[in-house]
Amino acid sequence: MMLPDGSTDWAWREPAIGDLLAGHREGALFVAGCKTNQGRFYPRFDHIVLLSAPVEVMLARIATRTDNPFGKRPEEREAILRDLAEVEPLLRATCTAEIDASAPIDRVVQQLEELARMTP
Repeated sequence: MMLPDGSTDWAWREPAIGDLLAGHREGALFVAGCKTNQGRFYPRFDHIVLLSAPVEVMLARIATRTDNPFGKRPEEREAILRDLAEVEPLLRATCTAEIDASAPIDRVVQQLEELARMTP
C-alpha cells in the first residue's frame, strides 16, 4: 500500500493474520509489530502491550547492534525520533499494558508471561 508521501506502508497481510489468529488453539500466542492496520485486530487480542524504553536506551541499543544496520545513519535516527514523538503516544493510548523494555530481558519476558497467564 502506498502512503500519501509516496512511501510504502508495510501493513499486516490481513488474511494471513486472520488465519493465524483463527487457527491458534493452545498456549499463548504473541504477535509483534507496529503497522498501520494493526488496530483492526485489537478486538481479537487479549492484551495489547506497548514495549517502551527511553529514547536514550533505544538509540544506544541501535548504535551497538550488529545484526541490523537501520538507525545508524543520521536521517534514520531522525525518523526514529519522529516516530517516537508521533506514533508512540497513539500506541500508548490504545494499549492495555505497557512494559518498560529497558528492564533486563528476563524481566520483560516474565511480565509478558504473567499477562498471558491472566488471559481467560
